[in-house]
Amino acid sequence: MEIPKELRDSGLKATLPRLKILELFQQSDVRHLSAEDVYRLLIRDNIDVGLATIYRVLMQFAEARILWRRQFEGERAVFELSASEHHDHMVCVDCGKVEEFIDEAIERRQSLIAKQRGFMLRDHSLSLYGSCSSCTALAPNTLK
Repeated sequence: MEIPKELRDSGLKATLPRLKILELFQQSDVRHLSAEDVYRLLIRDNIDVGLATIYRVLMQFAEARILWRRQFEGERAVFELSASEHHDHMVCVDCGKVEEFIDEAIERRQSLIAKQRGFMLRDHSLSLYGSCSSCTALAPNTLK
């Protein structure tokens, strides 16, 4: 089994739990996974890894910048691969769905605001909270 570049570069040993968890993030259609999500997916694939091990590996991956740890308001922490380009998030407060988006106008505006106030941006995150189209369709009379 070839050791993924992310593990080689991070200096972490290529243990079976690390390899399987990294593989999950690389192959999953869902980009934001919690420790519990990872646990369920591993159990589904008959891979016996304890939840404590999963938490530990996810935090090691976050420290090594293999994964980004995101904590959306009122939600449990989720993780996503850090290899992707910068993006922002929309979070449904009803079902928890997380949707990524990129908007160059927003990026330019944030940079301009920082520059006007004498800040040198190093990083930033933008999370918008609302109801996704599926949840809105379930309760159309709640929107004003």
